[in-house]
Amino acid sequence: MEASFDTEESFDDPVHVSHRSPPGAMSPARRQTREIKETRITVNCVTFPVPGEGPEQQLLKPNDWSYCDYFWADKKDPQGGACTPGFEVLLQKQLKGKQMQKEMAEFIHERIKIEEEYAKNLSKLSLSPLASQEEGTVGEAWIQLKKSLHDEAEVHLKFSNKLHSEVEKPMLTFRSDHFKKDLKKYDHHIADLRKQLASRYAGVEKARKALADRQKDLEVKTQQLEVKLSNKTEEDIKKARRKSTQAGDDLMRSLDLYNQTQSKWFEEMVTTSMELEKLEVDRIEWIQQHLRQYTTLRHETDMFNQSTIENVDQLLQAVDPAKDRDLWVKEHKTGDVRPIDLDI
Repeated sequence: MEASFDTEESFDDPVHVSHRSPPGAMSPARRQTREIKETRITVNCVTFPVPGEGPEQQLLKPNDWSYCDYFWADKKDPQGGACTPGFEVLLQKQLKGKQMQKEMAEFIHERIKIEEEYAKNLSKLSLSPLASQEEGTVGEAWIQLKKSLHDEAEVHLKFSNKLHSEVEKPMLTFRSDHFKKDLKKYDHHIADLRKQLASRYAGVEKARKALADRQKDLEVKTQQLEVKLSNKTEEDIKKARRKSTQAGDDLMRSLDLYNQTQSKWFEEMVTTSMELEKLEVDRIEWIQQHLRQYTTLRHETDMFNQSTIENVDQLLQAVDPAKDRDLWVKEHKTGDVRPIDLDI
């Protein structure tokens, strides 16, 4: 991971740049005596405050655990591979959410298949000839019980159809095929800004090195003149000082460009992460709505199933063994004259 530190006197803070002297004009004595204090650290071309230094940052959306507050740094790979940008983590969450929703729809589809198969088997069983010769009040109850299987099969078939139209299909079609394309647009936009930031940071480092070289050259020439080890003229010293000052100006311009680019990236990160956050809220609420519809349909199925069995309950309560015996005897009697003793 690429990281560098800035000091309290560094020039990468756009708020304070206009109040400072060009870095190339700083005297060697001042550079040697100033106190070095690390206040900023740059990681992967993004500059952060050093923890514990400077005023504490306030969250953009306190107490919300919002996307816009917690994904600024890159995520380290435990295996030592390339880091994952925080924004990429948010995109992966969106893709995972779509996959989870797809799997939920597949689950509901399997539930539908079970209902359809169950309805088919119930309907088939309702046509069974078993015990069809039962008579009397028990026979009537038995016929109604078999009919209730057919009615129950219809209930489960309607349940499966509603599951398809009101739960499975909406969950599959909630996010269109353009969803992944939209995520790629977000990804490319933020990635492009991050590349621009890396380019600006490279420019800062290049300008920083150029300034260091110019200052070193100025120091060497100044020291040579002081100890009279060279015949350099005062004009040579002025020329070196001008070059050093110019290098300082170049560094400040590079810092301004870097900070402007980082500010743009920051703004787009906040805006886009909030859009992704809203998309996730919409997804969860959509799932909640349609899983509630599942439970509603399930309750309705239980209610309708209960109604199919009510007639069976009534006929079973009306079963009368004496009445059944009367009916059967009347239909199947062979004679009511009883035998008597034989007489010679």
